[in-house]
Amino acid sequence: MTQGDTRFQTSADPSANERRPMTDVSQRIECQWCHSQSAVGSRSCETCGAPLDIKNLVSDSGWKEAPRLRDMTEIHFGSSTCQVEGEVVPVAEINLGQGDAIFFEHHVLLWKEESVAMSVMQTPGGAKRAFAGMPFVVSVANGPGRVAFSRDASGELVVLPLHPSMELDVREHAFLLASHTISYSFIRIQGLRNILHGGEGMYMDRFVTNQVQGLLVLHGYGNVFERTLGAGESILLEPGAFLYKDSSVTMDVEQMKLKTGMIGHTNLYLARMTGPGRVGIQSMYVHHGSE
Repeated sequence: MTQGDTRFQTSADPSANERRPMTDVSQRIECQWCHSQSAVGSRSCETCGAPLDIKNLVSDSGWKEAPRLRDMTEIHFGSSTCQVEGEVVPVAEINLGQGDAIFFEHHVLLWKEESVAMSVMQTPGGAKRAFAGMPFVVSVANGPGRVAFSRDASGELVVLPLHPSMELDVREHAFLLASHTISYSFIRIQGLRNILHGGEGMYMDRFVTNQVQGLLVLHGYGNVFERTLGAGESILLEPGAFLYKDSSVTMDVEQMKLKTGMIGHTNLYLARMTGPGRVGIQSMYVHHGSE
């Protein structure tokens, strides 16, 4: 296996699940979640680990649920593996191979073996990061050895393989871990200010891949849903629901004044997302300043 390749396995018996037709052996199966191709007969996507024998659940408005990874699903990246354990408060257990590394917010570390070397990533921004309420310290774990992470909150883990030349923007304090093949920085959203419920809300984490595929794991509070917007298509989100978006999706503030009486009114602030690209949301709003 070459650096950056990913292979995924699931071991649970899918006999009770709704199966997709797999009749023509000359064809390959497209994953409904990441749209990668897998061999006919595969029970999980070779790229993101989503079950292939269960149809995506999509609402009438176009929101689809993030795939529920089977307990103990193993995700392979480089010479390492990531095993997702538990459902209510999920844990990502990483078996790092020699030469592989992952980075993460230091307070999400659950446990590690002594052989795993730790260091600190040099992050851009300095005082701006602290002012924005973003993590000032981003830690790095280097293989070989095992290390585990948990956001210490109910929700679900979302596995997002980032193919070469992809850019993804993620709300602060949402990413659990990322492989060292992914570049990490932050961006400012003009005019967003305090509406993202936590910190200043003016900054988001940006993850970029170059020539090698990377693995990004996010934690979403409650349940996670995704919708793909067409070019010029917009949707208004409660800011606390925003989880991630493709960098091609723009985010702006929409202020609405709602009358509360003859002369009174209240303000409603929403985040306008405009495509093209994916938008991910979480169903549970959390004030990150309370973490």
